[in-house]
Amino acid sequence: MVGARLKGKPMSNHDPRANLEQLIRKNGDDFSSLSRMLGKNPAYIQQFIKRGTPKKLDEEDRRKLAEFYAVDERLLGAAIPAIGKNSTVHGNGSMVRIKQLALGASAGPGSLADDEAAQDTMAFGANWLKQLGTDPAKLSLISVDGDSMDPTLCDGDDIMVDHSAAERPLRDGIYVLRMDDVLLVKRLALRPSGKLSIRSDNERYPNWDDVEPREVNIIGRVIWTGRRL
Repeated sequence: MVGARLKGKPMSNHDPRANLEQLIRKNGDDFSSLSRMLGKNPAYIQQFIKRGTPKKLDEEDRRKLAEFYAVDERLLGAAIPAIGKNSTVHGNGSMVRIKQLALGASAGPGSLADDEAAQDTMAFGANWLKQLGTDPAKLSLISVDGDSMDPTLCDGDDIMVDHSAAERPLRDGIYVLRMDDVLLVKRLALRPSGKLSIRSDNERYPNWDDVEPREVNIIGRVIWTGRRL
């Protein structure tokens, strides 16, 4: 529950119509003025609150109203961020904490990494994650181990891995994968033959150009990296 209160009564994420009506009355506003502010017909807000039409506010209208009243969008019907084994909502929901797994993806010769227990979390803005088009419940953070992906990824970089990519058709990009029980981070591409190209960005390291897909266990796609300076 968000901590916004009106006359001693807490607002609930489950009743956006009642929350909006409280905000309007508290601030001495009226339905028609707010409707015109949103570029809608004068009865838009009244119909939403009193008749339930529309069933929920348009996303852009909800954002404008939340900014106008300086409240969390969830009070006006925004979805609560997804929760899963790799992520958790922190504070008022504006930040999402992504689990950091206690393992490293080798960008060098390769190293065994079997311990996947979460050792920490890192907070990211919920809106920023939404712009990435990701489900926070299917994200995790791991560390790069080695320099075969230099200069794109360096030893010690934190990388955000989208595990949902393993459930979709492969598209070219940088992935975390397992081969022969070794966890690797490499650049993958699907060749016309149906086989995979697995490459290192550092030219000092070898590449594999004709790998059978069944020999590779895709863990997820790398969608963000954080680097220590």
